[in-house]
Amino acid sequence: MEVNSLMWFRKGLRIHDNPALDYATKNAKHLYPVFVLDPLYLNPDTSAFSPGSKKSALNRIQFLLESLSDLDSSLKALGSRLLLFNGDPVHTIKRLLNRWNIGRLCFEFDTEPYSLTRDGQVQDFASHTGIEVFSPVSHTLFDPREVIKKNGGKPPLTYQSFLRIVGIPSPPHANTISSLPPLGNIEDSEVSNVPTIEELGYADVKQEEYSPFRGGESEALKRLKASLMDKDWVANFEKPKGKPTSFENPATTVLSPYLKFGCLSSRLFYQGLQDVFKEVKKHTLPPVSLVGQLLWREFFYVVAIGTPNFDQMKGNKICKQIPWSGDDKLFIAWREAQTGYPWIDAVMVQLRKWGWMHHLARHAVACFLTRGDLFVHWEKGRDVFERLLIDSDWAINNGNWLWLSCSSFFYQYNRIYSPTSFAKKYDPSGIYIRHFIPVLKVVDHDIVSKDCRRKMGAAYAMNSTASDVVTGEELGSLGRKLEKQPIQISDTKKQKQLKFTDYLG
Repeated sequence: MEVNSLMWFRKGLRIHDNPALDYATKNAKHLYPVFVLDPLYLNPDTSAFSPGSKKSALNRIQFLLESLSDLDSSLKALGSRLLLFNGDPVHTIKRLLNRWNIGRLCFEFDTEPYSLTRDGQVQDFASHTGIEVFSPVSHTLFDPREVIKKNGGKPPLTYQSFLRIVGIPSPPHANTISSLPPLGNIEDSEVSNVPTIEELGYADVKQEEYSPFRGGESEALKRLKASLMDKDWVANFEKPKGKPTSFENPATTVLSPYLKFGCLSSRLFYQGLQDVFKEVKKHTLPPVSLVGQLLWREFFYVVAIGTPNFDQMKGNKICKQIPWSGDDKLFIAWREAQTGYPWIDAVMVQLRKWGWMHHLARHAVACFLTRGDLFVHWEKGRDVFERLLIDSDWAINNGNWLWLSCSSFFYQYNRIYSPTSFAKKYDPSGIYIRHFIPVLKVVDHDIVSKDCRRKMGAAYAMNSTASDVVTGEELGSLGRKLEKQPIQISDTKKQKQLKFTDYLG
């Protein structure tokens, strides 16, 4: 029996390995490919610390628009088009289900809290009105819910225990879509084309530089092909090795934003890596290999969906309770690239300008903000990354900040990235630094890193002796005790500007 199908795109902005799209075409009289432009993520918010919406800076919005434009072109080549609507996604999809007499609704399963709430409301409405709902897992290699089920109902909390559970992922969807069912009547449906950044309301916004990485499935597949052609590089890839200061030709695949938006299937990426490994004599293994990086992504997705309050310290059972400093001056200096450490500030400028930086650069600035130097709450740094990164991913971003602040997963808080020696190793001539912006020093690393270790030690001792959960009163008491010796911002008027000769040593 023929039905009218609605394919609801959110992530999964691709044609290849898209089981939701494939199922939507089966016995479909008409197919409506829909994307809803969510005001929360796209409408200008002048109160934000950088140009963009409430949830996203301009680089990620631009990347999304490019991805939508590419998807629209691909759909047109298959005899269809992308139908865009402005407004609240839940209300919009409900209205369209009724207007077009939809019998089947298809969309890719999403694990983020906002998405789960949104999708649950739409799914309940569709089910109550007799509409078939198909929501397959294709954003990840594995279904996180099944991994948790295999582990007795709890997420595995170490990478190795996760690997013992998951096994081998399914291959990419084999079906190749050569044409799509026709659109139905879309008159009076207020369909929009893919807007420009200016049409979204950012015409008067001035941004010096946009990300050099273009969005879309076509660009993702091109970048994947180029990466896999260098078989020796793929076989010998070993994280955390790599040069974080290589910005013109990054020392990594830069496929993370394409995975984030689903322009690239993680299963296709995995299969491509396995094909390379079959052709080489030896290759690196997880956790350091490229396959290992895909599996780290999966690990954080599983832990995130299975851990209540994963994105915060309070109420998060796997997160150490630490009395982080509330000094906003230090936080803003970090966010605005005004710490005075050229390496740290250059990374933060690259983040703001490009919406991307190498993973080791991310590690360095995250450690500096939290347990390394400024002792500022990891949630504040997480929020900055969440806004500015083009590959911002809820599970991975929170997981990495928990890790790098030694709040969870990794507990060797005495191991600190030096904001000077780390840079000397990777940028001895200062090329990366000179491309971005050095400014003035706000703290002395040798002094504050010792102070941070003292505070982390006290916090860990409190966590280990607590009978159950650390109370707010206990946390506050320790914080007040530790803050009797606060970190002081240096007087930049009395302090000389850090020269490159000082930086190089």
